[in-house]
Amino acid sequence: PPPLHTALSSLLFPIRLPPFLNSIIMQFSQATSIIISTMLFTRSVTAFTSSFVARSSARRAASTFRPTMAMNAKEGQAEVILVGCGAPNRGMGWYHGIQMLEGRCESASLDYVIEPWFLGGGADSDAGKEFAEWQSGVEKSYGTTFAGSLADIPEPAAPRLALISGRTGDNPRLLTESIAHGAKCIYLEKPGAPTVVELEQMASEAEAAGVEVLMGYNKNVCKYVAKTREFASANPGSHVTFVTNNAYENTAESLGECFERNAEGMLKNMVIHELALLVSFYDVSVDNIESVTADKEFSEMQTLPGPSGKDFTDFNKIKFTIKTKSGAEVSVQGDRCGGSDSFATVADTAGKEVFRYYMPDEDDKVMVAELEKKYPTAMPYFFTQDPDYVTVKERVAKHTVDGKPADGVATIGVAVETLKVAEYLTPMLQEQLK
Repeated sequence: PPPLHTALSSLLFPIRLPPFLNSIIMQFSQATSIIISTMLFTRSVTAFTSSFVARSSARRAASTFRPTMAMNAKEGQAEVILVGCGAPNRGMGWYHGIQMLEGRCESASLDYVIEPWFLGGGADSDAGKEFAEWQSGVEKSYGTTFAGSLADIPEPAAPRLALISGRTGDNPRLLTESIAHGAKCIYLEKPGAPTVVELEQMASEAEAAGVEVLMGYNKNVCKYVAKTREFASANPGSHVTFVTNNAYENTAESLGECFERNAEGMLKNMVIHELALLVSFYDVSVDNIESVTADKEFSEMQTLPGPSGKDFTDFNKIKFTIKTKSGAEVSVQGDRCGGSDSFATVADTAGKEVFRYYMPDEDDKVMVAELEKKYPTAMPYFFTQDPDYVTVKERVAKHTVDGKPADGVATIGVAVETLKVAEYLTPMLQEQLK
């Protein structure tokens, strides 16, 4: 095809002209073609730039708008981030989430769920697919935002409470991230950290940041504990035994899975609630323990392979008595395969049992039956402790909003001393049971 200026010349002057006019017209056409080409290029660049800017702005607007739509916390409610949900029907975090979604903790709004495993490397597993199905239902019904990391959520729009219910080994990192992302208060599930050193570091970090850490030791607020302490105090010289049970099958496969999933050990996991009671109400501390005696007839320790094939050694049931230098004496009993209840007994000075109170009691058993029907595949101990989970969460959430004391809720200071006691007792009891 002819150059632009030649085409213009032919279009404007189709008849034959004298040579000198042709030369003038040719120069005019060349200048015109340059101007037109420049205009077309400028228009193209402008259109591309405008389109790019518009698309970028739209992406930015969408990314800021979506979280805003998910903000659920109302006046007087804490904006709760559940950090470490776990598998539906098995994870303690999941059950915390269920209670908040059902509106049973009026000061708590579950606005975010952070689940690194099932929204990451475990997404394609059977449990990951089950989690995705539950997630989809929660998003549609409640508007809760799910994410794989705390870095994926926006700044707080209300007083922010981080409920950390991940694996114990992940808790130090999760606490650091929760503080960095605006948590005003942290609800930390037991035992808090794998070791005393790590938990002490977490306590110092939170204190430096001005963030309060309260613990999920729900038995500190239990009805059966309060009634047992009340009865014992009215009967001087009596002896209290706290009993806790789980409903694992008494098989190598079931206990091996339990040992691996709770690799911190029974005293740092299942029995840690009872140790917190001893620290909180019976003046038990490492420095104040005079003696520890294992009940060898009841207790049992095993080494079993977990799902990974690695061997784990732990107690599947344990009973022991602690005497303190200040004169107190109290016993603890735990059985991984003992059922789904917890209770406490009081014996008189002759050793005869004179009082026993269960969790759940007769009033709560109706509620437990309803929950078992509603969630038939969930862990049974969720239901027996259900009212106490609600009580602790509500007190912590309300404290996050109004700053008033969370009555009866254990602090991270109590948790540090409790973990010290667990670390002190474990090797001592293992040695006695060899």
